[in-house]
Amino acid sequence: MFDPATHLLVTLLRPLADGSSSEWAAARAALDAAEESRGELLAVVEARDAAALAALISAWEKGTVLRTEHDRGVLKRALKAFRKRLKLVRLDEESRIGGAFSKGERSGIVSIEPPDSYPRDVWAELVRDGRLRDAGHRMLELPPE
Repeated sequence: MFDPATHLLVTLLRPLADGSSSEWAAARAALDAAEESRGELLAVVEARDAAALAALISAWEKGTVLRTEHDRGVLKRALKAFRKRLKLVRLDEESRIGGAFSKGERSGIVSIEPPDSYPRDVWAELVRDGRLRDAGHRMLELPPE
């Protein structure tokens, strides 16, 4: 089931564009739930045009067209949650390094397992966009600045 707070529309729409799904009604309901009930995407879903949907998704992935406002918001919140979790893990590690008589060493943690509050598809999109890097073993890290 589509949860507008944590799921991306693009992951729901990809199977429709590939032709591996025919649940256009579910896509329309997801657009309503995500408050994306206007514009080009709505017209494509209403027309049930898989080719136009595939072209639109390709444009989103290339960055030539902005993603839906809903997807941008979900990705932004997920990245913020990742940064917050990384910061907390680092602070926790630094507090254990030497106790009260610590040398003040910095944590060497650079990658963490992403928070479970967002599905794997969200993290995969952030990696695909280059905003996170895959460190292997389900671990992600921030790219070098």
